Amino acid sequence: MTRRNTLAFTIAFAALLSGCGLRPVYSNGSNGAVAKAIGHVEVAPIEGKAGWLVRNALNDKLAAINGGTGPAYRLVIKLDDNIQGFGVRTDDTITRERRTLRARYQLIDGATGTQVLDDTAGSDVGIDVVSSEYATIAAEDTGLERLSQTIADQIISRLALFAMQDSKRAAPAAP
Repeated sequence: MTRRNTLAFTIAFAALLSGCGLRPVYSNGSNGAVAKAIGHVEVAPIEGKAGWLVRNALNDKLAAINGGTGPAYRLVIKLDDNIQGFGVRTDDTITRERRTLRARYQLIDGATGTQVLDDTAGSDVGIDVVSSEYATIAAEDTGLERLSQTIADQIISRLALFAMQDSKRAAPAAP
């Protein structure tokens, strides 16, 4: 492609994208729609190691949103962490495990105490069971860390969607 064709293609592509309706979720930082709808989210303590990991991941991700001028919320999460063996050899030893982490979370309005969001998030990871018990335990822990990040990402995405929908409901209709 020549330079002229490249420029024309870039302009045409930009024009197509501008009409698709995509908008950055976190635009305008603490003045954006997400920060205004969810100004402060406090993550309630969650039981267990998985809970500690998920809560830390959420607090890290919420640091970008929190501090806005919107209402305060409390995020309550219950986790279900399960490791199940499968892939069995003829001598009944397990060769593979699946670690599943599921979260049921509720967003509670701090001012009224009403539940405004009730949803679930979940993911799983496969783990090879090797002859070294230490290596297997390390793989299980690494899997849990990855699952915690995935669950936190899913929850943050859902909270952002809630915030965008909430900001649209609160916005006055255009004449």
